[in-house]
Amino acid sequence: MRSKIHSLKRIVPCIALSLAVFAGQGIAQTTASSNRPTLSNATVGKASVTLIAQGLESPWAMAWLPPIAGGSAPRVLVTERAGRMRIVTMDGKVGEPLKGVPKVHAVNQGGLLDVVLSPQFASNRTIFFSYAEPSNEGARTVVSRAELADDGLQNVTVIFGQKDRVRGGHHFGSRIAIANDGTLFITTGDRYSEKASAQSLDSHLGKVIHITATGEIPADNPYAKTANGLKEIWSYGHRNLQGAAINPATGVLWTHEHGARGGDELNIPRPGKNYGWPVIGYGIDYSGAKLHDSPTKEGMEQPIHYWVPSIAPSGMAFYTSTKFPEWKNSLFIGALAGQHLARLTLNGDRVVAEEKLLTDLGQRIRDVRQGPDGFIYVLTDERNGKLFRVAP
Repeated sequence: MRSKIHSLKRIVPCIALSLAVFAGQGIAQTTASSNRPTLSNATVGKASVTLIAQGLESPWAMAWLPPIAGGSAPRVLVTERAGRMRIVTMDGKVGEPLKGVPKVHAVNQGGLLDVVLSPQFASNRTIFFSYAEPSNEGARTVVSRAELADDGLQNVTVIFGQKDRVRGGHHFGSRIAIANDGTLFITTGDRYSEKASAQSLDSHLGKVIHITATGEIPADNPYAKTANGLKEIWSYGHRNLQGAAINPATGVLWTHEHGARGGDELNIPRPGKNYGWPVIGYGIDYSGAKLHDSPTKEGMEQPIHYWVPSIAPSGMAFYTSTKFPEWKNSLFIGALAGQHLARLTLNGDRVVAEEKLLTDLGQRIRDVRQGPDGFIYVLTDERNGKLFRVAP
């Protein structure tokens, strides 16, 4: 069964934060400049949504599969946080769980997380997926590669595993983005209780990781040839990154991460750079206590855009199709706490406008991807999770 929901919004320019004013008493707004992050000032926008499938339990990520032999309709590979992968068809059929998925630490935010296809999937059937791996010492974020057969996964091989094993169920990250050269960027979280480790180059917590498709160290990693940090680290000082995508215009990685109570960030992680958590930021603690003395510090990077209050961003997709010209230069981001789909308008590396879509759904948007048909598709993070198709 399919339904249509409409909501109206208009786009207004985003407002930048004046970095000179920050004392917990409030923040001053000023016009955007090239070296200052923009503060979200989103308004309500217009979109139509069509229900494609439902009955997914806390779905986390999706990847588009080619049509089956003799068919024309694409299919979607979907992860459920509890530890299941299913194939969903465009007529709403939700397949049985695939065999061969490793055991996951499905506690609180942990479980089966992201999934992406190899660029050579048509010939090698390879997928990459991230998950919280359990052990007696605690859980860690892991990425494996496997071959997708008709009924499940084969030749599952771990290609990255965090050095750190931590008890509990919070802040695992994790997204995977495949660069134009075929290498993988992997995002992790600080595990909440270990936030100071985000600043340590001897820890994989709170980092962007960069490896090859077989788990080796790329030569351009900032610590590949030194003893100053773990060789897989690309950037550090992150909190809990649940969005990653390659900007098709530049080939450069973009990420977003959760703040605490306010301070969600959109970043362009550069090799060897420190993004500040937990030393600097724009949020406060969940208790209301002050977290940071300042939003800036020498030697630490600023985001390009941030949200106060938090929207709890998850999933991210650059719009590249020509199907809907009004979405040109758009970046789509799901919002969990915000319960909407954010559409950011870009001018180069700057956010110049933002609108909220799908607010009428009243559901947590966990993942967002562009479909091969030029529509945007979103997954909702609910016990009865749904797959929706979105159009202007």
